Amino acid sequence: MESDNKLVDNEQLKQYEFHIDKFVPKIEYIKEKDKIYLTHTEVPTNLKGKGIGSDLVKNVLEDIERKNLTLIPLCPFVALYIKRHPEWKKLVLKGINIL
Repeated sequence: MESDNKLVDNEQLKQYEFHIDKFVPKIEYIKEKDKIYLTHTEVPTNLKGKGIGSDLVKNVLEDIERKNLTLIPLCPFVALYIKRHPEWKKLVLKGINIL
């Protein structure tokens, strides 16, 4: 499924964002050298149940892969997404168990 949403890496607020109408679904992160910790995913109530959270995670993982970062998924939603899409485990720091 291709996304119509454009991923924004808002480095000032330390979060990845989509801008959908007046809503901003987001994944908060902490970057440390070549590692990125995804700490929290938030989708506004009006947008829930439309696959936007999963679409956001997929776009963020693609960006992390492009930037050659190592992922530490602290957010349960991101961890569940990776568990359901094991092809993304390659980004996760070795030795980290997903759920």
